[in-house]
Amino acid sequence: MGSTLAGKVALVAGGTRGASRAIATELGRAGATVYVTGRTTRTQRSEVDRAESIEDTADLVRAAGGEGIAVRVDHLERDQVAALAERIDAEQGRLDILVNGLWGGDNYLEWGKPVWEHSLDKGLRQVRLGIDAHLITHHHLLPLLIRRPGGLVVELTDGTAEYNARYRTGTALPFYLVKASAHPMAVGLAAELEPHGGTAVAFTPGWLRSEAMLEIYGVTEENWRDACAKEPHFCISETPTFSGRAVAALAADPDRARWSGQTVNSGQLAKVYGITDVDGSQPDAWRYIEEVEHAGKPADATGYR
Repeated sequence: MGSTLAGKVALVAGGTRGASRAIATELGRAGATVYVTGRTTRTQRSEVDRAESIEDTADLVRAAGGEGIAVRVDHLERDQVAALAERIDAEQGRLDILVNGLWGGDNYLEWGKPVWEHSLDKGLRQVRLGIDAHLITHHHLLPLLIRRPGGLVVELTDGTAEYNARYRTGTALPFYLVKASAHPMAVGLAAELEPHGGTAVAFTPGWLRSEAMLEIYGVTEENWRDACAKEPHFCISETPTFSGRAVAALAADPDRARWSGQTVNSGQLAKVYGITDVDGSQPDAWRYIEEVEHAGKPADATGYR
């Protein structure tokens, strides 16, 4: 992609790991200056309690050719988010891309429990992490982003708008509310940004081979296909880099406003922008999930990647 985003300033909120980390890296590869925020540093861990840090992500951004700047921020703390906005303004005088990948609530999900049995404290914590933190971030950062027309906001979620229109049986109501909230949030942000020449989308990866997912299946990126013996439909999975490439291509598209207010996914954008995963394939996970997995067909990614 070269320097298609040279001179642009991006913030990846919650860029510690997973798709957000890869998005930060690929924005840097395209030439952007990328601020990476989160709660886990090399010396302090968040409640997620994993080793990946914002400094590690910033190093990846720099290794890819961009400028990576790690800033520890708890996005539920208004003063910290306001200070972040002031810092970016002082150092850059602009913000062109805001990727909101804040989450960290998986450990609070009590799978399959109805709301009256699910821990209320855990459910409310998920809402705080997945909805409140997003609103706080937008409140403080968007005044900087709208100074120039052409700003882009990307709300990360899990699932397409069509998929999340149905209740996600087997998860839990707080989790479902958080993940489904990205769709109306994109609609609302698009409407509010339009007078300022801005674009807002919700974005979902497919079946992501994140650091945590690889650990769950006891595999590495090199031998990930071994996990298909345990979960055959894992054959449609994709790397975080696939999401990173998709979002970077979207950010570099001068006609990106055509997507505003929509929920887009990695496989969809890959076809439009002609990008591939690291193995050269184009996994179309959400179409596969609907047409193969949920249809009860045997696992077979032929024609879907």
